[in-house]
Amino acid sequence: MKDGKCACEENVSESELFERLDKVLLDYHDKPGGLIPILQYAQAIFGYLPENVLKYISTKLNKSYSEVAGVVSFYSFFSTHPRGKYLIRVCLGTACYVRGGKEILDAVKKELKIDVGETTQDRLFSLEVGRCFGACGLAPVMLVNENVHRRAKPSKIAEILSAYKGGTGDEQ
Repeated sequence: MKDGKCACEENVSESELFERLDKVLLDYHDKPGGLIPILQYAQAIFGYLPENVLKYISTKLNKSYSEVAGVVSFYSFFSTHPRGKYLIRVCLGTACYVRGGKEILDAVKKELKIDVGETTQDRLFSLEVGRCFGACGLAPVMLVNENVHRRAKPSKIAEILSAYKGGTGDEQ
């Protein structure tokens, strides 16, 4: 995704990021339902959706800021704060919860010293909760980006996260 390249992966000026967003806005401006794809690309470009980007989009689409911000707040895949390189999602759906999902979440929070919705100071990890990842037979499940950690145990959380801190977690 050429215009969706994240600013966190390269050294790019803010004006260049807005130029990329302008290209997306041109492509989707008149398309019904175009707001969500625009927001998805904007998040890919900026790494998250800060207030100034939401205001820019609302102005360019001739929509109210509250409408644009309302869509962002409704969908959990949008973020208004910077996310870490690794997005950790702990499943708290019924099967995962019953099999220890809450304990997995507590272990991650303790290990990273952050709460749900927060990002570590080094912007390496962000923590979120999911309701079901469709892997109930593997419960409890934790995702780190797209990597599934099945039958997770609180005693293994430090080891799992250490692999990502060391740069070897992507291969798991």
